[in-house]
Amino acid sequence: MELSTNVRDCALVFEGGGYRAGYTAGMADVLLENEIYFPFVCGLSAGASNTVNYLSRDRWRTRWAFTELAGDPRAGGTRSVLRGDGYINADYCYRGLIDQGIAPFDWETFSHNPADLRIQAFERDTGRTVTWGRKDIRTVHDLIDRVRASSTLPVLMKPITVGGAVMLDGGLGKGAGLPLWMAEDAGYEKFLFLTTRERGYTKKPFVGGSRRVVMHTTEGYPLFRAAMLTRADRYNDEMRRIERLEQEGRCLIVRPDVMEVESTTFDVERLEASFERGREQALRELDRWLEFIGL
Repeated sequence: MELSTNVRDCALVFEGGGYRAGYTAGMADVLLENEIYFPFVCGLSAGASNTVNYLSRDRWRTRWAFTELAGDPRAGGTRSVLRGDGYINADYCYRGLIDQGIAPFDWETFSHNPADLRIQAFERDTGRTVTWGRKDIRTVHDLIDRVRASSTLPVLMKPITVGGAVMLDGGLGKGAGLPLWMAEDAGYEKFLFLTTRERGYTKKPFVGGSRRVVMHTTEGYPLFRAAMLTRADRYNDEMRRIERLEQEGRCLIVRPDVMEVESTTFDVERLEASFERGREQALRELDRWLEFIGL
């Protein structure tokens, strides 16, 4: 199998956001439908799932992971909590789907895709931001465990250990949920950034009851606590920095026209509608995207 890329000198970046990333999955589907292949792709949390599904060039999995999966009672919800599997059943939604043949991952296409990638996670005990690329991935389990690590929402999901360290959601680390820095670190100076928040969004700090929950759940882990409590300011600062890149003509920030689902939405009908809205926006804006990336 011989694959190639056709975009030069521009990176594709996926923001996370749980099931909000179904909207950007719709955009990824349009890129695949139109055979638009980037040389570098990065993302974190749910954006890590979009990253690897896009690189496997599997349109079915790109859609299914953010629509029909939510309707599977084994995927999460209140009953999953009662079973001790977490609000999102990570054991099932990552390795389980592959090992049971429910949603196979196209490892062959992924492996032969010449595009490079980065995904990001947060090391709970050290506060270190960890990134992984192709050199860290030898098997489909290596890959899917790192996607899971990047997506491990505190409290809602059981954490996973990678390389002897407990990993949590990559949004806690550098960039505070905005992974564009990984493309910069790889040497790229131009970026198509698919976000999951509407224009004008600013992240709010934890106050009152939500702050007390954070203080309780992070007890004994001071660096984890610091990452949680400073995330809002760090996110907002980083978005302002990325907006300056946009003003310089180096970044095209694609914000959703409307975001009508939350990160923990399990309503398949609403998720399918969100996916389709992402597709519709991408099709409407595609000519602008192509001009920006030079195709």
